[in-house]
Amino acid sequence: MRLFRSLLVAGLGLCLGVPVAAQNIGVLQSAETMNRGTIKLMAAPVMEFGKNGADDGFGLAARGGYGFTDRFDAEAKLGFFENSTFVGADGEFWILKSEEEDSGLDFSLAGGLHWNFAGNDNYDTMGFEVTPLLSGNISSRLELCGALNASFESISDAPSGTDDSFTSLHLVPGIEYRLSERADLVGEVGIGLNDNSSNYVGIGAAFYLRK
Repeated sequence: MRLFRSLLVAGLGLCLGVPVAAQNIGVLQSAETMNRGTIKLMAAPVMEFGKNGADDGFGLAARGGYGFTDRFDAEAKLGFFENSTFVGADGEFWILKSEEEDSGLDFSLAGGLHWNFAGNDNYDTMGFEVTPLLSGNISSRLELCGALNASFESISDAPSGTDDSFTSLHLVPGIEYRLSERADLVGEVGIGLNDNSSNYVGIGAAFYLRK
C-alpha cells in the first residue's frame, strides 16, 4: 500500500505543470556574420502569442555584437518582458559563404546560453540553444532568411517529482532589408513546432559601427 501511494504521488507530480516564464526573443539575423571589427547594436519589439490559455506577452529584445573574424561573431542578448527578464549570449559561425556579395546562398550555425529570470511566482529557467540559419539575397537590399531554433531548457528549483526540463522548437522565416550601409530592418515570424513553443513575431532595426 505504501509503495502504491508513493507511485501515485510521483505520477501526479509528473503530471502537474510547473509555471515558467520562458519568453523567446527570436533569432533576428541572417546567415551572414558581421565583418571583422564591426560592432552591432539592435533593438526589436517582440510579441509572443499565448498558448493553451496563456496570455500574450509583449517585450523588447536588444542585442550587442562584435565580428571577431570574417566568419565568426558573438552577441550579447537581453529581453525585457512583463513577467521575466532574458539574458544570454551566443556565437555564430559562417559555414557556407557565397562567392559573390549579395548573391547565392549562405549557411551558418549559431549556439549559446541564456537565462530567464521570472516573476509572479514563476520559475527561472536556463537554456542552451542551437540554431542553423540559411539566407539568400533576392536583390541588393533584400535578403530572405530561415532558421530552425531549438532550445533545451532546464527549470531552476523545480519541485521534487516534477519534470524539470523541456525543449522548445521554432521554424523561423524572416527578412533582412538594407536601409543603408550602417542600418538594416529585420523581421521574422516564429512558428512553434511543439507544445512548449508559442508563436511570435518580431521586427526591429540593427545598426553597425564599422571600421
